[in-house]
Amino acid sequence: MAVERVLLVRHGETDWNAQGKWQGFEPTALNEKGRQQAQALAEYLRGRPIKAVYASDLPRAWETATIISEALGLTAHQDERWREHHLGIFQGLTLAEITATYAREWESWRTEYYTYEIPKGESRNMLIARAHAAWEMCVSTNGDADVEEIAIVTHGGTIRALLLKLFEARIADVQATHIRNTSITTIERREDGWHLLEISATPHLSDVVNRDSL
Repeated sequence: MAVERVLLVRHGETDWNAQGKWQGFEPTALNEKGRQQAQALAEYLRGRPIKAVYASDLPRAWETATIISEALGLTAHQDERWREHHLGIFQGLTLAEITATYAREWESWRTEYYTYEIPKGESRNMLIARAHAAWEMCVSTNGDADVEEIAIVTHGGTIRALLLKLFEARIADVQATHIRNTSITTIERREDGWHLLEISATPHLSDVVNRDSL
């Protein structure tokens, strides 16, 4: 019933990624480049011992997961708890627009790191709680036998939230971590707990410039 290894995958590129707009819960879809990235990742993952694919229900993640799961001969499973951080009033804006339009809210979100709830959105504590609940379900409910590997297709902010929870990572380190489009962050179970093996790896991509906005 235990999962030995988890591949956390960020979705492929969207037009809003390319434009530097923060997406959050917005139902943005992959652009052509994002679909190419997802196809490249799917080909790279062929032959891996992946037994299940889980994904956020937001279109950009779900399409990425569908491309991967079809290549692996699997059926992806949706879970809205894998959604991106709900960014409320920040959604649809660039960082420059956010800091100019919502300077006070931006400062609160930056300094009250875990607890500040973005108007019409959620706090990081809320994101961490739902993502960790989804994680616990995925790594402990996979039938009667141990599972070597699963893939979870989600979002940059959600991956960073899990790193904070699972590894008690420093906030500064997490803030500085760029989770690239269709990158793989690999976490492995060992006798003493979970270990982070790699973060934001993109061995399947070449000559690709990835955007790191949420």
